[in-house]
Amino acid sequence: MNASATRRTAPSATLPRLLELCSLVRSAVLPCLGLHAARQHAGEAVGGDVTFDIDEKAETVLAEHMAAHQPTWAYYSEDRGLQGADEPDMVLVVDPIDGTRPAAAGFEMACVSVAAVPALDSPTMGDVVAGVVQEIKSGDVFAAERGGGLLMRRVGGQQIPLLPSPSTDIDSLFWTLGFRGRPAVVLATVLADLIDRSSVGGGVFDIGSATYSITRVLTGQLDAYVDIGPAIIAAHPAMEDEFRRVGRGAVLNNSPYDLAAAQLLCTEAGLPITDADGRPLDDHRLLGSDHEYQMACVVSGNHALHASILEVVRRGIADLAWSPDTGAPSWDGGPS
Repeated sequence: MNASATRRTAPSATLPRLLELCSLVRSAVLPCLGLHAARQHAGEAVGGDVTFDIDEKAETVLAEHMAAHQPTWAYYSEDRGLQGADEPDMVLVVDPIDGTRPAAAGFEMACVSVAAVPALDSPTMGDVVAGVVQEIKSGDVFAAERGGGLLMRRVGGQQIPLLPSPSTDIDSLFWTLGFRGRPAVVLATVLADLIDRSSVGGGVFDIGSATYSITRVLTGQLDAYVDIGPAIIAAHPAMEDEFRRVGRGAVLNNSPYDLAAAQLLCTEAGLPITDADGRPLDDHRLLGSDHEYQMACVVSGNHALHASILEVVRRGIADLAWSPDTGAPSWDGGPS
C-alpha cells in the first residue's frame, strides 16, 4: 500500500460535514434506484445535460440541507450551479448523483461526490482541501483531506484495501472510457488502437460514472480510466459541432464537479491523474460546467502504464482526420 494512503492527520471540521452530506443524499435517492419514474426528464442542468427525476430529488435534498445546516457556505452543483451564501466561509463542489443513468437503471455504478474548497476569487482543482465519494447502492466511502491520506471503507466500517494495478500491459488492460454525450464514431476512432488491443486479452467498459470508474482504479478492479473529449476538441476544433450534435446543443464532457473529489483521492493515493497530454488537472477552474471548464482525464494504476496509455491516446488524436465532404471522421494512422 502506498504510504500516503495510510498517513493520517487529525480530522478537520470539514470532512465530517462532507461525509454527513453524502450520507444524507444517498439515503434520499437510494429508494429511487431502478424505478421507471427516476428516468423521467425534469429539465436541463446548467451545463446542458438532461436532468432526470432522480437528479431533482437529490438536488432538493442538497439545497434543503445546505440552507438549514450550512447557511454560511456556498455550493456549486451539477444541475443548479452556484448557490448559497454570497460571501461564504467555504465552497462545496457537488455532484449529487454521478452516474445518473446507472442509478435510474438500478445499477451500482452511481456515487455522491462532494469536494470542499476555500472561498477564493477563482478556485481551481488544486485548491480542493477535502473530498468524499460515496457509492449510493453499497454505501462504500472514499474520502481524503489534502496531505492527510486516503480513507476507503465499507458502509459497515471495514477497510477497503488500496490495490492499484501493477500491470503495464496494454493488451491485457481492464479499463473504462467516458462515453455519454461523446460522438461514438469520433471517440471509437481516436481510441481504436486501445480498444482493439485490449478487447480480447483485457476488457473495455462504459460504466457511466467518472467517480465510480476512478475509485475502481483505487481498488484495482480496473487498470485505468480514459476520458478525452476536451482533448479531441482542442486538437480538432471542427469536432466541436459533432459534440454539440450528440449533446443536443451542449458539449458534454467531464466538468469540475465530476472530478474535484476524485482527483484528491488519487493524489492522496499517489496514483497518476492527468489530462490527455500528461499535465496535472490542478490549474483547471472549479466553479463552472460549460465547455470552457471541462477537462480530459486519464487515471492509471501506475506511472508506467499511464505513460503507455497517454502515448496511444496522443497518437489516436493526432491521426484523427475530418472529411468535410462526408462529415465523418477518418483515421490516418494504423495499428501499432
